[in-house]
Amino acid sequence: MKIKVYGWLIAMMIRAVGWTLRWDINDRAGVMDGSAKGSLILALWHNQIFGGVLFYTRKLQKRRASVLTSPSSDGDLLAAVMSNFNVGAIRGSSNKRPVAALREMVSFLREGSGKDMVITPDGPRGPVYTLESGLLKLSEWTKVPVLPLRVIYRNSVSLKTWDRFRIPLPFSRVDVVLEPLQSFEGLTDREDVEVKRIALEELLKSGT
Repeated sequence: MKIKVYGWLIAMMIRAVGWTLRWDINDRAGVMDGSAKGSLILALWHNQIFGGVLFYTRKLQKRRASVLTSPSSDGDLLAAVMSNFNVGAIRGSSNKRPVAALREMVSFLREGSGKDMVITPDGPRGPVYTLESGLLKLSEWTKVPVLPLRVIYRNSVSLKTWDRFRIPLPFSRVDVVLEPLQSFEGLTDREDVEVKRIALEELLKSGT
């Protein structure tokens, strides 16, 4: 019960700050005009979740998403917060429930178009701005493209957490960049995976 209350309070705080923010959106993927069809795997860094959930639920209202969260107390809180934005949660990490979480994500993405999976590739414990190759493999197995999402606050505070979690200050301007969709079908070998992993990691790091 406490987790649900805390989740609601945090969600209300996010909404309150969110109403004051000014958005500059650069849609290089064609998602907002509807030209990008089907499900997507959204990738953004863990410390950009605050602006990411506001952008998704306000600017992409017709889409539905679930977020990958760890089966820990921190994951419980994140799932509680997301539920207040009508965003579901799949529980798992590289250390806990990895196979079960992967199966659930594959099943979710194959249910139909318009259902998106949101993944913070450096979560739940970092290292910050380090992308694991599992994201690419999920895209390859499901044939669902990755949408790299960058959320940059002009004015913000950083918490003393492993990811330096960022909270935009009220009335800050927020730059959101939807990079072109990335397809990872036909990955041939480990070297190919590593080259594409590094390229996606560097793309997401831009502007951080």
